[in-house]
Amino acid sequence: MSRQALYKLRAKGQKGMEHVFYPKEQETEEEMRVTEAVLTLLVETHASREGIQRCIEKLLGIHVSTGKISAIIHEAGKRAQSYLKRMIPKGKRAIALDEQYNTKRGKAYFNIVDVWSSLVLASIPPVAVDGESWILLLWQMQEQGLQWKVTVSDGGKSIQDAVQKVTPDQVHQRDVWHVLHECQKVQGRIERAVNQLQEQTPKVERNAKRVEAGQKPRGRNPKTDPVAHAMDLQQMEYIATSLRYLTCELQRLLEIVVLKDQRILGSVERQEELDTLLELFAELHEVTPGPMKKEVEKLLRHVQLALPALVGFCQTLDAVQQKACDQLGEAAVHLIGWAWLWRAILGPKAEQLAADFPPAWQPMVTELFGAWNEAVRSSSAVENWHSILRPFIAVHRHLSADLLAILAVWHNHRVAPRGLHQGQSPLMRAGLAKEPTDWLVALGYPSASPSPQQRQCSIESSEPQMESIAA
Repeated sequence: MSRQALYKLRAKGQKGMEHVFYPKEQETEEEMRVTEAVLTLLVETHASREGIQRCIEKLLGIHVSTGKISAIIHEAGKRAQSYLKRMIPKGKRAIALDEQYNTKRGKAYFNIVDVWSSLVLASIPPVAVDGESWILLLWQMQEQGLQWKVTVSDGGKSIQDAVQKVTPDQVHQRDVWHVLHECQKVQGRIERAVNQLQEQTPKVERNAKRVEAGQKPRGRNPKTDPVAHAMDLQQMEYIATSLRYLTCELQRLLEIVVLKDQRILGSVERQEELDTLLELFAELHEVTPGPMKKEVEKLLRHVQLALPALVGFCQTLDAVQQKACDQLGEAAVHLIGWAWLWRAILGPKAEQLAADFPPAWQPMVTELFGAWNEAVRSSSAVENWHSILRPFIAVHRHLSADLLAILAVWHNHRVAPRGLHQGQSPLMRAGLAKEPTDWLVALGYPSASPSPQQRQCSIESSEPQMESIAA
C-alpha cells in the first residue's frame, strides 16, 4: 500500500471519528449564508463553480474553495433526489416525455414532466436513446407511485416503443406542433424557390432581348423564354399558396374544439375532414414541379404516418360533447365552444367565463371546460423544461444527477409572477402544496433571508427616511 493511500485512510478515519464523537450541534451563521449563497447563485444566475466562488468573495468577503462548493452541491443534490421521489401527484396524470441531446453522440437527457401542472417528475443524466432505457425509467416512476392515463411526445421511436410495452392500453398522443413545424419548413423552402424565380425574371427578359438581337445569352444555364418562366413562377406561387392553405386547415382540424356550421365536430367527422385534407395534399404533390416534388412527398408521408397519433385526444371528448348537445342543443354547444376558443380575450379563467352563461347552462359549461382543458395534444411542458436546462448545459457542459435534481426542485417551487397561473407554483397546481414554500427550506436548509413580504415592508418603511434625508 502506498503512503498516499495510508494518508487518505487516516484522514477518512479521523473525519469519521470526529463526526461520531464530536457532532456539530448546528451550522454556524456563516456556513448557512455560504450554503444559501452557493445554491441561490447556482440556480438563479446559471453560474459556474468558479463564478460562484468569485461572487461570494466579492459580495460576502468570504473565500470558499471550489471543492467546498462542489460538496455543497452534492449534499443538496442527494436531498433533492430524495425529495423528488416523495413529490408524486396522486391520481392518473398526463405526462410529457422527451429527450434532450448533448455533446455525447447517441445519448441524451431523459425528462418527464406533468402536462397539467408543469411539475418535473424525472430528469436523468445522458443515457442511451433506446426503448430499453425509457422502459427502465417508466418502471422506476411506477415504483415511486406515479400513475398516468395519457402520454405525449414528439414522435420519437424509442419513446413510442417503450410506452407501447409498458402501458399498451393507454393513449399515446403525438405533439401537433412538431408536425406543423415540418409543414412550415417545407413552406419556407417553396417560398424561397418563388423568390428565386422572381429574382430571375429581369435576367430572363434581358437574355430574351439579347437573343432577339443575335447575341449570346449570359449566365449558367440561361433562360431565354419569358413566357415559360412566367408559367413556372405562376405554378410555384400556386404551390406555395395551396400549401399555406392546407397547413392552416390542418392546424384548425387539430384544435381541441373544431367549429363548423353552428355545431362542434366529433371525432368521426373530424377524421373525415382530415382524410379529405390528405387527398388534397396528394393532389398538390402530383402538380408540384420537379425541384420541390420530393419535399412535398416527404411532408405528405410524414403527415400520413403521424395523423393517427395526432387525434388521440378526440375520442375522449365525444361523450361529454354529445351529452352537452342532448341537454343544450348543438347551437348552444357551438356558442360554448366559440367562447372557449376566445377565452384569452373573454376571460382566461374557466370559472369567470362560465359565470357569463345562463345559470341553467353553467353545470354543463363547467363540465365541457374541464374536459377541454384536460385534453392533451402537445408536449410543450417538457419543451419548456428543456429551455430552462439549456443555459445550465451551456455553462456546466454536463449536468449530473445531483444538479438535475436541484434544478427540478427549484423549478417545482417557482411561483409564476404573471399570467394565467400567477401566484402558483407547479407543486400547488399539482395539488402537492397549498401555499408557496421556499425550495431551500423544503430541502432542509434554514432560511436565513427574509421573505418577499418582509423585504417589501422594509423597503417601504425606508422610503420616508430617504425622503427626509434628501430634504
